[in-house]
Order: sequence, then C-alpha cells, then structure tokens
Amino acid sequence: MLIDRSVIRVKAMLVAPDAGGATHAVTLNPPTAENPAGYHRLIGGSVELGETHREAIIREVDEELGATICDLRLVTCVENIFRIDGEVGHEIVFVYLGRLDPEPSRAGAMLTESDGSTVPVVWRRFDDAEESIPLYPAGVVPWLRPGVLSRIASDRADQPLLGHGGHKGAVAGEDAAEREAAGPAGGG
Repeated sequence: MLIDRSVIRVKAMLVAPDAGGATHAVTLNPPTAENPAGYHRLIGGSVELGETHREAIIREVDEELGATICDLRLVTCVENIFRIDGEVGHEIVFVYLGRLDPEPSRAGAMLTESDGSTVPVVWRRFDDAEESIPLYPAGVVPWLRPGVLSRIASDRADQPLLGHGGHKGAVAGEDAAEREAAGPAGGG
C-alpha cells in the first residue's frame, strides 16, 4: 500500500493490555533501513475524514482484529516524526488504553491491514528494558510505565483524565446522533 508521507497524518492507536496486565498487544512490522530487525507498533490507524479519533480506534480494531474495546480511555496525544526507509513521516497520534475482546492469541495472531496484507500480533512486556525491537510511536513509551497506566485505568469515568474529558466504557450505545448532539467540539 502506497502511503503519501508528504502530509501530516492523524492516527488513533491503542495500548491493549492482556488480562494479567504484564504485556500489551502490538504489531511486529517488517525490517526497514532504520530498523533491520523490524519494529513494534501499537494497534490502530488513520482517522478518516468526518470521524473522531475515538470512532477511528473503535473502527480500526474491529476492521483489523475483529475485536471490540472494553474500558476505552484516552491517555494522551503524541507527535511522531520518523523516518521509514529514509522517507520522513509525521503523525499526530491519539493514544488510548483499553482491553481487547476477544484477546488475540499468544501465538499466530494476525492483524489485517486495509490493503488486505497481514502482520503478526505479538505481546510485548510493559517492562521492556531488555527488548531490542523498538516500539512506535516512540512518544508513547513514557506512558507505558506501570504506575502511569494503572492510575489511568483506575480513574473514575466522571473525572477528567489528564486534562481531557473522561473517555471510559465499552462503546455500546454510542452513535453519531449522540456525538452530533455534543456539538462541534464534543465527542472524542
């Protein structure tokens, strides 16, 4: 799939812990000039025109994994400027936390990209100091420290989350009419 890297892209990605909270699901991407052993990337993808970043992560997880997200929480937004095979890329990434249902298998799980290609899904430890394969977007790494995520996961739904409105709960019952009722600045 040819990607136009001449524009800044808006993404929504998910930190998806396993039931035990020791690992999270990531994709294992093929080698590049900058990462000859490949690289890990959070699950998610591009926000489409007319869709909120919250709607994008829900759609991406459904399309790529056939899963839903439980306890969805907005964690942060990071800027990701990178090189891939020598070409500059630039993304603004809304990072979410949530559990996948069903959880991908520990072995042999695959994610299907929008172009029909597949990439392996693997489980990366949160305590990953020994991991040689880099994780992208790199700006998310400080947010993966166990104390930070456990605080976010335990925040009450009716309390603001790190300066943003609360974003908790499964997605059932949320639809475009509710988003439009919130006005242009609301919904995600």
